[in-house]
Formats: sequence, C-alpha cells, structure tokens
Amino acid sequence: MESVVCELEGTLLNDKDAFSYFMLVSFEASGLVRFALLLTLWPMIRFLDMIGMKDASLKLMIFVAVAGVPKSELESVARAVLPKFYMDDLDMDTWRLFSNYDKRVVLTKTPKIMVERFVKEHLRADEVIGTELSFNRFGFATGFVRGDSNNTISERVANFFNNEAPTLVMDQLHPPNLANQNYNHQLLRPLPVIFHDGRLVKRPTPSTSLLILLWIPVGIILAIIRIAIGSILPFWAIPHISRLFGGKVIVKGKPPLPPSGENSGVLFVCTHRTLMDPVVLSSVLRRKIPAVTYSVSRLSEILSPIPTVRLTRTRDIDAEKIKRELSKGDLVVCPEGTTCREPFLLRFSGLFAELTDRIVPVAMNYRVGFFHATTARGWKGLDPIFFFMNPRPVYEVTFLNQLPVEATCSSGKSPHDVANYVQRILAATLGFECTNFTRKDKYRVLAGNDGTVSPTYSFVDQMVKVVRTFIQ
Repeated sequence: MESVVCELEGTLLNDKDAFSYFMLVSFEASGLVRFALLLTLWPMIRFLDMIGMKDASLKLMIFVAVAGVPKSELESVARAVLPKFYMDDLDMDTWRLFSNYDKRVVLTKTPKIMVERFVKEHLRADEVIGTELSFNRFGFATGFVRGDSNNTISERVANFFNNEAPTLVMDQLHPPNLANQNYNHQLLRPLPVIFHDGRLVKRPTPSTSLLILLWIPVGIILAIIRIAIGSILPFWAIPHISRLFGGKVIVKGKPPLPPSGENSGVLFVCTHRTLMDPVVLSSVLRRKIPAVTYSVSRLSEILSPIPTVRLTRTRDIDAEKIKRELSKGDLVVCPEGTTCREPFLLRFSGLFAELTDRIVPVAMNYRVGFFHATTARGWKGLDPIFFFMNPRPVYEVTFLNQLPVEATCSSGKSPHDVANYVQRILAATLGFECTNFTRKDKYRVLAGNDGTVSPTYSFVDQMVKVVRTFIQ
C-alpha cells in the first residue's frame, strides 16, 4: 500500500503562514477585542519567526486565539467557517498528487481541532498529525498545548506508520514533483464547500484585518444611515439615492407590470442569497411586495420596509396563507427555504407550483466586500446591519419570462417537476449548480445537529451573542 505524508501549510495550502486562520478563530469564536489583540501582536509574532523562534510564535498565536474559548465554539468554527477559507487557498495540483496514494496523512503546525474536519472530509485524508490543545474540566481551552504534542513530527509520523517509511513525503523542504503525474484531472476533485458560515468575506491577513478594524466604526454609522433612508424614502427613490451611499443594483430582463383588474398577483420565485432579496426586488419594482418568510428574527421583521408573511412549515396552513396573499396582489417566495452563499442552488420546495400558474422566476445575486449578510450560528437580527456595513454592496436582479402555461401544473406537470425546472433555469442564468441539498442539510452541516430545527435562540441568548460579537 502506497502512502503519502504531506504538510498542510505551504504545501497543500499555498500560504505557509497560519496567522490569518488564527485571526478567523479569534473573530468568529470570540469577538473584536481578541481579534484586535492578536493583530496588535502580529509584529512580535513576525519578529519571533525571523529570529528562528517559530515554536514560540506559534504558541503565542494559539494562546491569544483560543484561551478561554469553549471547545464547542472551536469545533463550530472548524466545522462552519474554516473549511471555506482552507479550500480557497488549496493548491489543486498538490492535492491531486496527494489523493493518488492509498494512505494519506496530513501534517499541520496548527491545532488539530482546527483542520481535522476539513482535511478528512474535503481532502479525503486518513489521518491528521497536529498540535493537540489542552482543555480544562469545564471544556474551555487553556491556551496551552498538551504535553504529548511536544513530540517531534518525525516521531509521531513514525509511530503512526509503525516505523515504516511512507512512500512519499511532501513539505516545504521536500516540495512535490508535479511533473509527469498520471492522474485524471477531471475525476479528481476535493469535496466542495457548499455550506459555510461566519461574517468575514475575505481571509483576514494582517492588512485585511487592519482594514476591517478601521472600517467597522464607519460601517456601523453608514449602516444606520442606509437603513434610516430606506425606511423613510419612497421605494421609487431608493435605487437612485442608494448610489450616493455606495450601493448599487443591477437590473436585467423585463419585470412584469403591476396586477390589474381581477387577475391574481404574480408569484416571484427568487433564488435566496441574503435576507435583503425581497426588499431589493421591491425597490426595483418600485412598490412594496409582501414576502414569505420562514425563520427571520422579529427585529428583521420590524426593520423590514415591506410586509412579511411568516409561514409555519405546516403545508396546508402555509398553502392557504400564500393563496390569500396572491388573491390580493403580487408575492415573493424563496423556495430554497434558506440562503446559500456559494454558487449552488438548494432544492426548491414544490409548494409554490401548486398554488398558481403565474410564476415569474427571478435570479438574485449579490457582492459584498467585508461582511456576509446571513448567518446560521449567530443572531439573525444583525443580518441586515452587517449587509449595510459593507462599503459597496452590489445586487444583481435578473427577471426571467413568466412561465408558459405548459410549464406549470395547469398542464398536468407535477409540482416537483415545475420546481426542478425553475431551479434549473435560475441556476443556468446565474452560472450556478443545482443540488438536492435542503435547509435541513445546511443546518446539519453548520450547526452540527440533526437538521430538524434551526439553531434559534432565546432573547437572552441572542443578546449574549451580540455582546460577544462586538465586545468580548
């Protein structure tokens, strides 16, 4: 059996410096104070590296990033946040060579708890050899490493292989030879990261982290101004005024005319990228269109400039609510049931197809610079605030033609077929991939539960989350 041992930093990953990943842990597991403290210590960390005290600099980063953090929080960040950033930094050619071997071992200087899930699930490694963190009896990280982590890497590799030498070793001292490798480039792909969480859009390198810290006070003020203006101004004026404050909405296609006469309203079926999808759609159409919601916070409903219709996830009750709203006029629905940040569409619920044949698909997409506008782990009430904190949020709204009658349930098609058809044409418009994943699958991955309920919190828990995000 052929085996390979490969270093993570600088070999499987392009960046050999793990500092930005400790910054991610600091921000997502604790908050701004720890994030700023670790950034302040970066010159000292670099100095220790330059004088050959890399072990000391690593231990300093570990202590500042994790001391006092619950193990459950570290596991949550490793599950829901870090894989996306590791994947973005992955050297694909090195991974293809790595994946050719029967037995695959990854070496890392960062704590094993941070990388094990990504390496085993997405890179298909068999084992990870890295630093083991120490936890007290209450489950909090002490900031120190366990005593057995002081063994040399070579000793731990030798123990794993029972003193037999691996077939290939790839690290910064022994870079991989990628020439003349016989592997199928099309078949060898790591498992993609479809679901991820956390607020930061970019990996927080020292320069990016400094920009984020300097921008946050400005961003909070800008978010308050943007939300206030959106609540006061008429909808027809919002697209024009938003440009003055850095926002931009790109509209493609021809939107339908408002309902008139005895015709029931149009059902706008949208891809679900952020909480702002229905609001942006209403601003483009220059009229307030009610939106179907599932699990948005009460604060988001209060701040919403458009009417919201909260569903129960009980099929008959929800169907009756949607029919009632359509009898009054247009309605917006996002049949994915939850947001997805990556270029994938989740499986569409077929409920919308049963209720009307006046269906207009709308492809929604967005671009932000610093902060994501949705989260599964934190308090959803902060989602619109984080969206408007971005320097230049951009939305793209593409109207597709209303579905012909022969493509709806009126022609005898099943709701499942109609939903799948709408999913496919929206994915093709955006250049996304269709999946069979659902809302339950998302929360199973991100929250680590069985996916039967979303990770909602009591009011007290929500306030604790807010305080931890901005103060701790």
